[in-house]
Amino acid sequence: MIYSLYIISKAGGLMYQKDFNEGLAHLTANEYLVLAGTFHGNSTSSGLEVLEADSFKLYCFQTLTGGRTYDVYSDYVMKNPFYTPEMPIRSELFDVNIAKLIKQVGS
Repeated sequence: MIYSLYIISKAGGLMYQKDFNEGLAHLTANEYLVLAGTFHGNSTSSGLEVLEADSFKLYCFQTLTGGRTYDVYSDYVMKNPFYTPEMPIRSELFDVNIAKLIKQVGS
């Protein structure tokens, strides 16, 4: 099951964050930024891939191209003439379609 989605720019900035499970504790905006930065790689590392604790495993899937998430991103974000690359994603169509995708994958 997918509980949250984070989209992080190549510079490490948090471009999008959405929780898909109402039972999750809500973090502050700063805590979301710190969590996203934790998963971002640098020039000598590809970043964190899995964070394992006693009660959960947190996976990081990094993709440059391909995958259905990237398809939704390219269709509803990159093709939007009002979107500025590397900026936070604010698109209702993206929100709706990514939620549909997460629901399909999670079921």
